[in-house]
Amino acid sequence: MTRANFAFCGAELAAVYVLTESGDELRLAEVVGDRGGTYGLPAVVSLDGRSPATDAYRAGRPLWLSPAELAAYLSADVRGVSPVGAGTLPPKFSLGALPLGHGTTQLGCLIVAGETADGFDADRRNLLELYADQVTAGLESVPARVVGRPAPRTHPGPTLVPLHSGAFTLTLDTGLMEADARVLELLGIAEEDFDGRVETLLACAVPDDIPALMAVVEPGRLSSSSSEQLAFRIRRPGGELRWLGLRCRLRFGADGAPERVLGVVADAVYLRPTDDEVAVVQALSARLAGATTVRDVSRTVVESLRQPLAASRIAVAEVEADRLLVTVLDPPEPGAWPGLWQTEWRSEWPDASCHSLPTLESALRDGHMSLWPPGADLEPGLLGIGPGGLAVVPLPADGRLVGVCLVGWDAAHEFAPEERSLLTAVAGLVGNALRRAHALDAGHELARMLQRSLLPRKLPVLPGGVAVARYLPATAGLEVGGDWYDVIPLADAHVALVIGDVQGHSAAAATIMGQMRTAVRAYAVEGHPPDVVVSRANRLLVGMETDLFATCLYVDLDMEEGIAIFVRAGHLQPLLRHPDGTTEELAVDGGPPLGVLAEAEFSMTEAGLLPGTLLTLVTDGLVESAHLPLEEGIRRANEALGAADPSDIGRVADELLGTVNGRDDDVAVLLLRYDGTRVRPLRTHWTVWRLTNAVLHARRFTARTLRSWGLTDEIDIALLVVSELVTNAIAHTQGEVDLDLTLSSDRLRIAVNDTSPRSPVKPANVDWEATGGRGLLIVEATTESWGSLPLSGGKQVWAEIEVSGARG
Repeated sequence: MTRANFAFCGAELAAVYVLTESGDELRLAEVVGDRGGTYGLPAVVSLDGRSPATDAYRAGRPLWLSPAELAAYLSADVRGVSPVGAGTLPPKFSLGALPLGHGTTQLGCLIVAGETADGFDADRRNLLELYADQVTAGLESVPARVVGRPAPRTHPGPTLVPLHSGAFTLTLDTGLMEADARVLELLGIAEEDFDGRVETLLACAVPDDIPALMAVVEPGRLSSSSSEQLAFRIRRPGGELRWLGLRCRLRFGADGAPERVLGVVADAVYLRPTDDEVAVVQALSARLAGATTVRDVSRTVVESLRQPLAASRIAVAEVEADRLLVTVLDPPEPGAWPGLWQTEWRSEWPDASCHSLPTLESALRDGHMSLWPPGADLEPGLLGIGPGGLAVVPLPADGRLVGVCLVGWDAAHEFAPEERSLLTAVAGLVGNALRRAHALDAGHELARMLQRSLLPRKLPVLPGGVAVARYLPATAGLEVGGDWYDVIPLADAHVALVIGDVQGHSAAAATIMGQMRTAVRAYAVEGHPPDVVVSRANRLLVGMETDLFATCLYVDLDMEEGIAIFVRAGHLQPLLRHPDGTTEELAVDGGPPLGVLAEAEFSMTEAGLLPGTLLTLVTDGLVESAHLPLEEGIRRANEALGAADPSDIGRVADELLGTVNGRDDDVAVLLLRYDGTRVRPLRTHWTVWRLTNAVLHARRFTARTLRSWGLTDEIDIALLVVSELVTNAIAHTQGEVDLDLTLSSDRLRIAVNDTSPRSPVKPANVDWEATGGRGLLIVEATTESWGSLPLSGGKQVWAEIEVSGARG
């Protein structure tokens, strides 16, 4: 029952009394240092009685008794039983009773006693109070059924009273430290090797824990009465990893300035990994051994950690240069993540810039695990991941950072030391697994990098509709193919949707795919009609002198009117889901694949879309394989569209991918939900004849139109802009000149089209005595914005004026 090797700051005995379940007694749970029962400690003391233990417990503050004070205390008329017997006591016997627990959570009382003639001095009292805090931490980690039983412990093993503990004093003005032999023994430092420097002790800690240790001993963080606790790890000379608990308290000099830091270090046996934690690490290690891709590694981490940590969110990302390439977000719903992550979500490979998350960037630069408690001052992109607490775990391998794991909690979360131990152990395992996955799956990583550079990072926001895309690489060969997609905003509220497939699965196919996507985008932005865009892309591919051909489906959609013009070059038909839930494979006239015939003609097919219609463009990898006939694949895709909820178009795309069976080809899916615009703009057109008074006629037409639309306040500015733009077009170009007026809800757009491809240039310097050269400066000064767009065989110069008048 007794342990004679206990000695700490003048105390030769320590006994832990714990509150019983009934709440009316303190029961002896453990005693160390009692020399043959000399002190006669009772097994139970009643809270109704008077004793040092019950008095300290009820008052919630330490009770210190010198030999004379203790003798007077025991000779008084007391009710109940004293925690020390009234028998033979050693001479010069002093006692301290220290409550265990804080605030409303009181667990019991610690009794310390020793032969000190004048009682425990101020420094010893402070150190013993810190020691009591260590006992409290250990007591909180022990199940109630263990500490609450009536008899004290008699078995060997972990103890409630830290037997291996020591004290130190740090003098702030010199930086020198005095540490007793027990502290040096715990840290594995020989007494003759200790030079009195705090850096020598810090060097014993695991590198990840050194920043936290340094922060705890900062005078600005401590007070004379409160203690700071930190659990940290050291590696013993033999390689053993040991948990230690540190408590510190600041002492002030006569002038009120911080003078010394008192500290207690104890062997925190209760922080050693439990069987459950060891099992988690072992199971994770076994599963990671079989993970061969980065995505497999990431999924394994989430499945292994989320339940043991009771986490709300887990993200795993690779670190490449200054970007986080996210491999897993769990839960997978975009609404569960902050806005920054939702923005990046719909690209096939979600990523985020480290520069947009400066706190995370700093943590990764340091390379140490970082824990942020509830209410931490974090940027929204991180705070939304873990409002109740956030752990950032860098994933190292071979001396460099290969990834990061973010673990977040919604409810307020206090980070237990065992969680830090678990996450630290996991970090090394996962980092090495990511490195192995890169080595084993180099071809896959090359494909990802190539595909990421050739496909859109994210799709644009569209007025009157929402577009999403999905891409899955091939599962055979190099795992890179020629499927591509694009969404191209055009002038006058039009948008071009493109999907295509270059023959083969190779780097050559991917290269041709990138060139075709760039070419189609360039031709579309120039303002060519859909058939011309496809024809020019076809002639370009023919001229590349490659044996590869490509299929393509191009759609020009008027987002205001809902009129779609389709051009198909050997590609699959588009699929439509109508607002009533019915689906169809739209019949679109087709031409040959691109790259086959230089002079091939491509006809256009027009169709009207009602608000709520889903327009779906796919490649053949979705609906056809060696195990799936094309007709059956189309039927499955139509069924999935008909059963889907169009309000979540991203989920519709995911459900379409779920119809893939036995995939050996890459897959691209592009969906657009056409919602329509709330207010359709008013448009009108005027052909400017090259007459002497052409500008006058253009001004009169503009004035009549604006008055019919109910605009009066803006007429003078609009007439001035029309005069300048029309004058420039007539003076500097040849051929036809057109004037277009468009009124939306808050803007009037004036556009002048001409046949010259040369864009207007605003003069850098103007001689105000000259008769020309000021037109564009006047347009810039009087309008909200202006610019120039290339058109087929010419250009368009436009300007926009903010309006407030009623529409006619």
